[in-house]
Amino acid sequence: MSKQTHAFQAEVKQILHLVTHSLYSNKEIFLRELVSNASDACDKLRYEALDHPELYEDAPNLEVRVFFDAEAKTLTIRDNGIGMSAEEAAAHLGTIAKSGTRDFMAKLSGDQKKDANLIGQFGVGFYSGFIVADRITVESRRAGLPADQAVRWSSEGTGEYELEAIARAERGTDVILHLRDEEAEFLSTWRLKAIISKYSDHISLPILMKKETWDAEAAKQVVTDEWETVNKAAALWARSKSEVTDAEYQDFYKQISYDSEPPLAYTHNRVEGRSEYTQLLYIPKKAPMDLWNRDKRGGVKLYVKRVFIMDDAEALMPAYLRFVKGVIDSADLPLNVSRELLQESRDVKAIREGSTKRVLGMLESLADSDSAEDKAKYADFWKEFGAVLKEGVGEDFANRERLSKLLRFASTHADEGVSLADYVARMKEGQQAIYVITADSLAAAKNSPQLEIFRKKGIEVLLLTDRVDEWLLSHLHEFEGHMLQSVAKGAVDLGQLQDEEEKKKAEEVAEAFKPVLERLKEALKGRAKDVRVTTRLVDSPACVVVEEGDMSAHLARLLKQAGQAAPDAQPILEVNPEHALVRRLADDPRFDDLAQILFDQALLAEGGQLDDPAGYVQRVTRLLAPAA
Repeated sequence: MSKQTHAFQAEVKQILHLVTHSLYSNKEIFLRELVSNASDACDKLRYEALDHPELYEDAPNLEVRVFFDAEAKTLTIRDNGIGMSAEEAAAHLGTIAKSGTRDFMAKLSGDQKKDANLIGQFGVGFYSGFIVADRITVESRRAGLPADQAVRWSSEGTGEYELEAIARAERGTDVILHLRDEEAEFLSTWRLKAIISKYSDHISLPILMKKETWDAEAAKQVVTDEWETVNKAAALWARSKSEVTDAEYQDFYKQISYDSEPPLAYTHNRVEGRSEYTQLLYIPKKAPMDLWNRDKRGGVKLYVKRVFIMDDAEALMPAYLRFVKGVIDSADLPLNVSRELLQESRDVKAIREGSTKRVLGMLESLADSDSAEDKAKYADFWKEFGAVLKEGVGEDFANRERLSKLLRFASTHADEGVSLADYVARMKEGQQAIYVITADSLAAAKNSPQLEIFRKKGIEVLLLTDRVDEWLLSHLHEFEGHMLQSVAKGAVDLGQLQDEEEKKKAEEVAEAFKPVLERLKEALKGRAKDVRVTTRLVDSPACVVVEEGDMSAHLARLLKQAGQAAPDAQPILEVNPEHALVRRLADDPRFDDLAQILFDQALLAEGGQLDDPAGYVQRVTRLLAPAA
């Protein structure tokens, strides 16, 4: 192949402009990214060589070398990993997935430190080399190809790159950075060692650099031809916990998660027994931007006997813990394990169960701690991940009880942080049920007319406003023997909390109000399933509820918003016979209009939408007109 010139994809031009003009205060990240890419190339070779050992050729020891030429102002990152063919060089270094680029550009905040961490997350780490280089040359040969089928890729990071065929005896890749004049700091053994120690110490491959020694005659440090390993070259999770500092744990987390914040909590354990594995698991402090992206794979990194197998091994962690980051290294799984085999393996099931319990244990230690700091940490966790954790109540029957104790809600007594145990401890004497209400927002829940009798009697009601809460209630029916009861379903029954005199008075009022109820049923025929007197209202004239066991109006709205079918069940209208508006109904000549307005207002107060808003406006206008 003769030398060819190609134009960069438009999205790559955007990335190049960004890294050369916006990330100049975080220059050192380029070395982190290029060493990480080199390590990945070695991992890929090791994985492919499981079935094709001949790919190792005559160099079975995988490594990364970093060296520089001060006179030529070049810095080289060399690996003997899988390498690239000419086609792969063009595909990997000249184009990038449009969706990835779009997401990357959309996430930029203007904070250089945070933006720099996005580089690796969206797979554009190679281009970070242009932060310090005015030209990058890549020479590579894919393992298994003959020496004359190597490729040289070269670009100044503007609009074009060049490709040409070269001969290369060794497999693997050299990334050669032609540094700008002002970037001479990276032509220093001490500076490069410091960056590698900071970002890449955990990499299990040896990272080699040439030794420096003191030349007494020249009175300066000189670079020798002897190579030395400058990282620990041991997987951090494989080391004893006593050997790893908190700072090392945090740095490792930032490397695997591309998060600029330290983790909220972490756990490092070696498990022995039916299955042997090591787990290093982290709970992030902040939710990732793609937490609710259904196409985004979740899960932890899987290693087998310290051999990297795959990122995002979903089978090792339940979906409701998809925010957990970390590494699991198994001693029992086969090296050629696939995603399909992971779904069926008994060992994987044991790892999944053990890891789930470990993460829940971390959360319990924060939630149940007497420390104000830990309690604050759990409150922060709940704000970020509470809605995701709720999914586990329906997905993980074995841990449902543990999960129910971790749930937190707002209530009529507190805006946040109420556990089910807190609620039960505050229950009124004689109270049997845990009362809840679902709504689109906290304000809508707080102001629901269905809470009036509970507020009057000082009975606490949990306010559930997450979209997942309706689904949660379909799986969580009781806690410590107390049933969860929606205040918006069925007739209100306060049991022992309502005295006999109140019950008797309510029955008498209902009997006397029967003629009005019959007229209301006739006026609302086709809209209301039933009309009845209620004791749940204090200040409002009416409210709508559904029968016990029917789908709530809130859930029906959520399903329709998601484009799914929902039953068109008619609600029940409950009226407050003590309210002035209801009392005047019987003698008002505009009975039908008042009945319709009463029903429409009850729907609106509950968060519903009117089928005929224009009709509602006309009826209200007719009522207001005489007073005008």
